[in-house]
Amino acid sequence: MSDETTSGAKTGGGQSMVTVVVAAAANLGIAAAKVVAGLISGSSAMLSEAAHSVADTVTELLLLTALKRSDRPADEEHPLGYGPERYIWAMLASVATFVGGAVFSVYDGVHTLAKGEELGDPLVSYVVLAVAFLLEGYSLRTGIRQVRGEAARLRAPLRHYLRHTPDTAVKAVVMEDSAALVGLLLAAGGLLGGQLTGSGVWDGIASVLIGLLLVYVAWVLGRSNAQLLIGRPVPKAMRAGIREELLSVPHIIDVLELTTLIQGPAEILVAAKIDFRDASTAGQVEWACEEAEEQLRERYPSIRRVYLDPTPALRLRRGAGT
Repeated sequence: MSDETTSGAKTGGGQSMVTVVVAAAANLGIAAAKVVAGLISGSSAMLSEAAHSVADTVTELLLLTALKRSDRPADEEHPLGYGPERYIWAMLASVATFVGGAVFSVYDGVHTLAKGEELGDPLVSYVVLAVAFLLEGYSLRTGIRQVRGEAARLRAPLRHYLRHTPDTAVKAVVMEDSAALVGLLLAAGGLLGGQLTGSGVWDGIASVLIGLLLVYVAWVLGRSNAQLLIGRPVPKAMRAGIREELLSVPHIIDVLELTTLIQGPAEILVAAKIDFRDASTAGQVEWACEEAEEQLRERYPSIRRVYLDPTPALRLRRGAGT
């Protein structure tokens, strides 16, 4: 992962909010329409798609909560801020996708394959699927536009940025909207197969495939948020750049230990044990720490907190040997 992915000054918190709101509004209307169409047509795949949209709506509400709560400034009770809370709510969103969408879709599909189903008029379902495709496409376009803008600003490839970005809210919207478009095509295929053959098997298969698709999305998003909750460092290239900046400051002769932590899309913590020149005065050490912090923030605006610990190299080596 390149250092540009996490070194931007801001990762578009306002844009992320707009992206999530657009997705939530689209999914809320789509979910209601799919429920009606599923009940009229008797289609298992349509009901699975309705569950998919409900799960996506819940997901977006959780993501909105994540964006709002994680944006609070640091206070006495939380001196390092609320940035990581974003990933807790985003993790709950991935669980909602799994439980609310994937489990229901797989269950309903298996039930249809085992018991069969009576097929009704699919016309309403086709209309709903077409409208839903347009709305989901618009929502996806909004998310992709933000991702492209951020990737271009950070000079990172689009896929690379989407894979490694710590802004899991916009990542969730893009992945879920992409899965929604694929799910709509699967549901249409299930309806068409049932209409041509008179068998509900195709509809059941489509429902199971939609469920498996949601399992994959939930797993990818859950894994991304888990890594950030556990504590993910900045990329190797960025760590090398931080070390380079520290060593360029007068009176600093070595970086003995370097710890970095991503706390949010635009919140990075840096802590390091620094070996200063033995002849440096206390004032020079203080000046060097201030200069180091200023240089780091100038090169990587996402660095919000810098903690430097003056440590004699000999003492650290002795500690490591005991």
